Amino acid sequence: LQNFLCYTCKEYVEDLAKVPKAFLQEANVRLIVIGQSSYHHIKPFCSLTGYTHEMYVDPQREIYKTLGMKRGEGNNVSVRSPHVKSNTFLGSIRSVWRAMTGPAFDFQGDPAQQGGALILGPGNEVHFLHLDKNRLDHVPINTVLQLAGVKTVNFTNKPQIIDV
Repeated sequence: LQNFLCYTCKEYVEDLAKVPKAFLQEANVRLIVIGQSSYHHIKPFCSLTGYTHEMYVDPQREIYKTLGMKRGEGNNVSVRSPHVKSNTFLGSIRSVWRAMTGPAFDFQGDPAQQGGALILGPGNEVHFLHLDKNRLDHVPINTVLQLAGVKTVNFTNKPQIIDV
């Protein structure tokens, strides 16, 4: 994650929360989110997003540095995460409001730190690595699920049409 207050991260994790544990167990895959703030922010963030899979923190951003994750926004602003529903203005306002009304007024990590997605293992073998260029440059969750051998999820509220 970029940080726990980022509206794009919140909305992305809300969709990650929709991945059924049974899909992961069937494929023998673990879904792990790593944030860069204090562990004190995990429980409130999970309550906010409905996320029940594994979550860890890296306050010193060692994993981010090791993987070469960028700081700052890249030039490509045309990239748009399919999991982010809010527009930039309203999403930013909501993020600031959550920071101001939270139990500990802090920005829960370096706001310039970008996140990414990877598929790791077994062992230390990296099968897939995507480094986000900006806060909207998320890999579609179904892409990552497919690459990891996990069933995909319908993230829209629209009914699926199945050809038979």
